[in-house]
Amino acid sequence: MARRNHRVAVLVLEGAKPLDVGIPAQVFSSRPSMPYEVRVCGAAPGLVTGGDGLAYHVADGLDALEQADTVFVPGYRDPAATEPPAAVVRALVGAHRRGARLAAISTGAFALAATGLLDGRKATTHWHYTKALAEQHPLVSVDENVLFVDEGDMLTSAGAASGIDLCLHLVRRDHGVGLSNHVARRLVAAPYRSGGQAQYVPRSVPEPLGDLFAGTREWALAHLAEPLTLETLAGVARVSARTFSRRFVEDTGYTPMQWVLRARVDLARELLERTDLGVEQIADRAGLGSGANLRLHFQRILGTSPTEYRHTFAAPAS
Repeated sequence: MARRNHRVAVLVLEGAKPLDVGIPAQVFSSRPSMPYEVRVCGAAPGLVTGGDGLAYHVADGLDALEQADTVFVPGYRDPAATEPPAAVVRALVGAHRRGARLAAISTGAFALAATGLLDGRKATTHWHYTKALAEQHPLVSVDENVLFVDEGDMLTSAGAASGIDLCLHLVRRDHGVGLSNHVARRLVAAPYRSGGQAQYVPRSVPEPLGDLFAGTREWALAHLAEPLTLETLAGVARVSARTFSRRFVEDTGYTPMQWVLRARVDLARELLERTDLGVEQIADRAGLGSGANLRLHFQRILGTSPTEYRHTFAAPAS
């Protein structure tokens, strides 16, 4: 008897982002080479208003989830201010109880979190919304760095392109590396990307996050290659170290030395992108001491190596 294809439902919510919808629909596309069947559905059959000027006409409603082995929730606009419909939440919970695995791309994680099924589990979402997800759902352990999180029957990914990583991971998990590589070649995508999403976050440290001690931060940015201590920074700010530390955290969300470390890593990122300097030279200019230290902090903060980062982001030669 022929083996039944794995049934995938792509649940399109109001404000759904086109790329997020298209990724699972294309990766798991119903074709002879793929052991999957895809149904694109909505809260109800008919027209669904999407994001970015597009709309979707879906043939199926929530009944599609009743037969699904995997349910994908693509990202949608304004997730922090938009609660998914109660019927959608019930359908997701019901599908999970029947044994379906649930997967979210980008801000679709908010819909999964609304079910309560992510409580006590790890999850991720687009870096712009990780803080909002953690604040709205404090029982969810939000990892802001990784490209995706696999919790077995609950999976979440970072921004849209990370949805490709998640989908290829599922194909690899279901049917092995061979089929996953076949799909990656069809998509002209990397079979596996190293690092986490932190490497894609814009450099934010040089832009003051508040008015307090802005001058001190600007001074520090001009002296990153020099030894910087809490006492040094407090002296520039002309306050006690204790006062400086407390008010700096209130102003930026970082301790002074956490902020300095991230500023140094950001400087190293820029040097990797724009120069041909070696890792040891960059570490020296950024105040990170040694290439080994630079590699350690890149891996811990960005989830990648300086070499991989340069390969991904270096400006093309003119």
